[in-house]
Amino acid sequence: MSEGVTSRVLQQLQGHLPTLEQARRIYVGYSGGLDSHVLLHAAAAILGAERVAALHINHQLSEQACAWAEHCGQVCQALGIDVQTHIVDVCQQVSSVENTAREARYQVFERILGDGDILLLAHHQNDQAETVLYRLLRNSGPRGLAGIPFTRAVGQGSLLRPLLQLPRSELECYAREYQLNWIDDPSNSDLIHDRNYLRHQVAPALSQRWPDYAVRIAASASLCQQADELSKDLAEIDLSELGDQQERLGRSIELSGLAALSTLRKANVLRHWASSYCQSPPGYHSIMAVLDSVLSAGKDRKPLVTWPGGEWRRFKGRLFLLPGGWSEQAPEPCDWQPESPLTLSDGSVLRATLTKDRGLKLLPGEQLRVKFRSGGERCQPAGRRGSRSVKKLLQEYQLEPWLRDRVPLIYKYPADGQKEEQLVAVGDLWLCHDFTVAGGDCVYRLRWDQPPQASFEPIVEEAITR
Repeated sequence: MSEGVTSRVLQQLQGHLPTLEQARRIYVGYSGGLDSHVLLHAAAAILGAERVAALHINHQLSEQACAWAEHCGQVCQALGIDVQTHIVDVCQQVSSVENTAREARYQVFERILGDGDILLLAHHQNDQAETVLYRLLRNSGPRGLAGIPFTRAVGQGSLLRPLLQLPRSELECYAREYQLNWIDDPSNSDLIHDRNYLRHQVAPALSQRWPDYAVRIAASASLCQQADELSKDLAEIDLSELGDQQERLGRSIELSGLAALSTLRKANVLRHWASSYCQSPPGYHSIMAVLDSVLSAGKDRKPLVTWPGGEWRRFKGRLFLLPGGWSEQAPEPCDWQPESPLTLSDGSVLRATLTKDRGLKLLPGEQLRVKFRSGGERCQPAGRRGSRSVKKLLQEYQLEPWLRDRVPLIYKYPADGQKEEQLVAVGDLWLCHDFTVAGGDCVYRLRWDQPPQASFEPIVEEAITR
């Protein structure tokens, strides 16, 4: 039997050889436990020790952590494999130390993996079943119940789980056959952790009644993954009809088109839209709040739905998706020499570039003062008659209401004989009369850019391959 088990473990890796042979560097996530030791040993056998490097993460959560790191180093030395040990700080004063440790671990992976690198992880079929059960109890939908993906992007590289279709029992047989020496982390038996409870209490009971329960759950996970793919395809079709577009801050879609969809399609497109751009996707209650309050609110209302990863607002017949936390830092007045970009305290950036067209006339080395609305400001935009309040002008220029207190008001310091600073521009919306000229030396075009995270680069989806 052992020869068959060994063959199946190695076959799983051999099945990925075309991909692995093209990798620039191959890493194995190595904790020192049974699963990762089997993967490391098998990878060295199939690929050669010189093609593999081990990544060990010391979470500093156990008094034995340093001893485990030393053990991993000794194992790698015996196999002729290079090992990198990375120490991370994990806050233990949180509700889920497991999740915090995982985030710290993946931050290292993202930093290490370069273009063309592959990281192998030792998740197996029992891990998949455990994950699906855990997410089922956390009210996950098809995306969560699709379980652990075989592969996905991490950093500039990708990770691969070649043993995901094997039960842990086959890894145990492999370890015994080759007399591998692994670490048993005592915390893996602590039933205070939900996953440990599922592993030690629920899974054995399921196995007694349904010996192939892990295979059944894996099959259901595959069906959920297919359902999620269909939902994403439908959401993409709907988004294309809703005029999804990049805004100065975040993105927006047409409210009228959204309102015409069925309730299920509304919820589906909102979930997909936010998940495509926000690191932390919205939950069920956030989406239902949009359907219940934002879509039905009167035109004079300013509904707002927030969650840790983002927020939804409404303006001029469009629904806006904004990044989470963008408004936490209020802008503060400061001086600006336009020859260099100015990063404001809220993360937005002011830039001045030389132009041959109409622009703001400045003297060489001239310093400006940047302020923000406090009430009562007035100006006359270039090319218009008479002055108006900045408040009314911002409404006329249709700047989103949530940005009106953040738009930079750019002033010149008082010249000789003048008592007050002179407002010369409002962000990149307009230049003021008497301060604009049609080209020439030291004539600038202004630009006001939002923080990089507000540009909403699409998040790379976890690619699941069977």
